[in-house]
Formats: sequence, structure tokens, C-alpha cells
Amino acid sequence: MTVAARAHATGAAGTPGAAPRPPRRWLVRPAPDRAAVATLEAELRLPPALCALLAVRGLGAPDDAKRWLRPSLAQVREPGTLPGMADAVARLSRAIDVGELVLVHGDYDVDGICATTLMVSVLRELGGRATPFIPHRLTDGYDLGPAGVAAAQAAGARLVLTCDCGTSASAPIATLAAAGIDVIVSDHHLPGGPLPDCVAVLNPKHPAASDADPDLVAVGVALQLARALCRARGADDRKAMRHLDLVALATIADVGALRGDNRALVRHGLDWMTRSRRAGLQALLRSSGLAGTPLSAGRVAFTLAPRLNAAGRLDAAMRGVELLLETDESRADVMARGLEALNVRRQALDRATLDEARTQAERRVAEGARGLVLYGAWHAGVVGIVASRIVEEFGRPAVLVAMEGDTGKGSGRSIGAFDLHGALGECRDLLQRFGGHRAAAGVTVSRAQLSDFARRFDEVARSRLSDDDLVPELKADLELPLSAVSLDLARLLRHGEPWGVANPTPVFVTRGATLAAAPRILKGEHLKATLRDGAVSVEAIGFRLAAQAPGLVAGLPVDIAYQVELDTWNGAERLQLKLVDIRPA
Repeated sequence: MTVAARAHATGAAGTPGAAPRPPRRWLVRPAPDRAAVATLEAELRLPPALCALLAVRGLGAPDDAKRWLRPSLAQVREPGTLPGMADAVARLSRAIDVGELVLVHGDYDVDGICATTLMVSVLRELGGRATPFIPHRLTDGYDLGPAGVAAAQAAGARLVLTCDCGTSASAPIATLAAAGIDVIVSDHHLPGGPLPDCVAVLNPKHPAASDADPDLVAVGVALQLARALCRARGADDRKAMRHLDLVALATIADVGALRGDNRALVRHGLDWMTRSRRAGLQALLRSSGLAGTPLSAGRVAFTLAPRLNAAGRLDAAMRGVELLLETDESRADVMARGLEALNVRRQALDRATLDEARTQAERRVAEGARGLVLYGAWHAGVVGIVASRIVEEFGRPAVLVAMEGDTGKGSGRSIGAFDLHGALGECRDLLQRFGGHRAAAGVTVSRAQLSDFARRFDEVARSRLSDDDLVPELKADLELPLSAVSLDLARLLRHGEPWGVANPTPVFVTRGATLAAAPRILKGEHLKATLRDGAVSVEAIGFRLAAQAPGLVAGLPVDIAYQVELDTWNGAERLQLKLVDIRPA
């Protein structure tokens, strides 16, 4: 659980509404194997702290460590590891040869937007005819459905290529087939039953896809298809790889695991983003204030992606595709400013919904609830975001339902100890529909069944969650003395980027450091302190940790959990610790 996740700890000591962070269980990985650390030090000539980090993360073999520190595009698997690739490429090639229109049908999140943009771009670059389509979240619903079928027929398409959807759309695909329209599915979602009968299903979670990287998101699947298609048309991978900016953006936004193929694609894709000639992306960077700055996975996830996501949440995701396909800089700037305005509106809706949901959650937790179903006249496009915040704050599975008339559409998020999809299965008689997986799910429920659903969901959570399951956890990699934390270590840790799922930012623990003075409170919610360990002194900042300040006085020995950062000011670099937690030793 990150510092930013605990947004309810936002006040300084004495500030009305300030609440100390609930104590967290610190889980530090077992100490690394000394022989492995010594081997890494000898062969790679890296600081002991970095070698210890590599060893505890299972990278004790020097070759494994080198690949992690310097991921190469040569490591990315061949496109043919996806079953059905040859059939998909042959059908797309035929469409290009005879001038058939291909409808590229995406999904309304960043992954679907970017995968759609990538395939439309590559098909057009290869001389094909392609048109994008993305359903409207609120009126058309998710996946290839009646809206997509109607769009393909209206456009006169002879081939539909899905991006980020279609694996479970057997009935709509059968309807298209009956109308003489072929379908190629490119997707990454788990099959919910028999695969659809179509030209090909390109999915790393296909039962026969044992050699493909299972972590690919939809844009990664689209890239593999584009690579194979370019080769078949006499081009090479470079034509496809020019779209790595989209691959990095969508993989980060879709919370793809940053290991294997994804790690290499995102590492190099972030570099592509900074120098991309895509007018729409450059306009988005300018409007978000990121133009000319080094891009990290965190900046993409929390600053850039939400602006593109706002289109699908509050308006039409096609606005995102149109922006990324735009070639005129002036028009792109106008479109990006439009998304910026949508994002500002989305943020306001987030805050208002969170405030109302938090009030409900506080009451329900005080009553002893372990599973939260919260509902209101909210916007369906933001309840998933807010559900994540509620889970992070209260440490309980939560489903937020946006009610409109007699029907509610909801999104749920869970904690590690609770199978959300399985729990909803025990409530299926009270739901109109539900779907998802262990950690996240969507529901549709009638107003008449809402109270019974809330009661049943809590009963299931009570039966499955112990008191221990509700204690928030902080996972750390390594215990270090402050003397081992240096500017050199901070610089070298940059080789571990991009940080994210399956490759989290390293968290270190130092025990018994001394506060040089009582912490200062910044903007009423952040904590700044100077920490000493012997002769070593270092600055530290704890975002949204101000409520931890009472009792932290000069000279107090403290245990700290932190990330190591470089703070750059006026061209000069200095070491800074980003506190994740702090407590008396």
C-alpha cells in the first residue's frame, strides 16, 4: 500500500479531521543469500545494497541481473508465439490487397484506445483501408456488441479486428459472420467460456498460448500483430516499433506487469514518448505539463493516462483515438485542451463521490462491516476509481454502485485475501449480471435488490476474512543502515525502472535512525524531516504523513520505511528519502 493510497491521512496534528494512519504490518523480505550478493558484487561491480536488492528479488544470477538492468527489445518474443497469428495476418493481407475496409473495434480505456490507434495507423501505413470504432461506455456497454455490429454494417466493413475485447463475444461475432463479415479477435482478457468461431483469436491467455508472454495487455497483442503483418507485407519490425510510445502509455495505464516483454517494451517506449512525432501525444504532453520532462511510469500513470481515460469515462473514447491519430499540431492542441477540461471535471466528480462514499464507509465500518457495498446518484464512469481509494483507505473489499433510476452499475475492488469474483458468485441471485476477476469486477443490480446485495456481500466477507486479513501491510525489500544509502545508489536504481506491478519501487527499512528535529508540516498534510544515523544525515519527505507527526520529537529513535529518490533542483542532484511509513523505534 503506497503513501499516496492513504489519502484520508491528510491533516497535520491538530487539524480538524486529521486521523493517524492505522498501524501497518511491516513485511520485509528474508535476508539475501550472502554468496549470491558477493558474486554480483564481483561480476557487476555494483554497490552491496543494489546487489542485495537484486538477490532478494530473485536476480542473484549475474545474467538475470544484467537483463533486468538493461532490458533489450531483442528479448521480446516472436509474434508467432500467439496462436492464430498466421491466419490473422493472411486475412488482413487479403483485405489490404483487395481494398476491403477493416473496422478496428476497441475498448473505451487507454489500452483499447491505444491498441485501436496502433492498428489503424499500421494498416493505413501498409496501404490498407481502416476505420476506428469504440463503443460509448454509458450507452453501448462493454465489449463487441450490438453497437459494434451496427457500426461494421453501416461502414460497409468486410472485416472486423477487435482490440482489447471480443474473447467472450461469441454471439455478436456469429451475427457478423451471418452478415458476411469476418472477425479477428485481439485481446488479453481471460476467456469466460468457449472461444468464438472466427478467423483467429489472438490472446496471450488462449489455452494454446503456452509460449506467449501472458502479461501482454491489448496494445502488446496489437504490436505483435503489427510486427507480423509488416513482415508479411515486405516491411520490417521498425514500422511497427515506431508505435512503442502507444505501447508504453497503454501498458502502464492498464497496470500491466512490468516484467518480461512488457518491461522491455515500456522501458524503450518511454524513451520513444519523449521524442514521439505523434502530434496528438505531444499535445497531450503539453497540456498536462509533461512536455520536455523525463517520463517515468509513475508520471504516465498518474498524470498522462488519466487525461486520455477521461474521454472514455465522461464522454466518448473515440475522442482519444481521434487525438492520437491527428497529424495537425494546432488541431491536436485544441483536442488535448478538450480532454484536459474533461479530466478536470472527472477529478471534481472523483472528489465529490469519494467524500460521499467515505462517509458511508465510515458508518458501515463502525457497524462492523467487512465487505462494503456503497451507492448513490454517482457517475458510472468514476466509481471504479473511487472504489480503489475506498479499499486502500479502509482495507476492505468494496463495491461502489452508481444508481440511475431503478438500475445501478457498479465497480468493485478487493484486498489480497479476498476473491471478489468468487464472492459475487455467492450473490448472483441478487444481481442482474456481474463479471471480472479476483481483484476487480463489475456488477449490474436493481434498486429493489440493492439492500439485500449489500447485506449478503458483507456476510460473505465476514465468513472469509479474519481480523488479521484486515490489517494493512507494508512490503519492504531490504533492511539497510542509512550509511548504505547514497547518491550513487539512487542513480543506479534508475536502471531498475520502469517501476510498477511485478516490479515495484524498492522499499528499504532503517531501524533506530534519529530525528534531528521535530518534523515540519508542509501544506497541512506532508511531513518533512532530517534523519541521522551516526555521522550520516539525510532529508526525508512523507507525503500525506502529517497525521503521524504527534509524538515525533527531536532526538527520538524511529524506524522508517522509505524509497530512495534523486531530488533535482537548479541542475543539482541531491539524495532524498520518500517516507512510506515512520514510527517510534
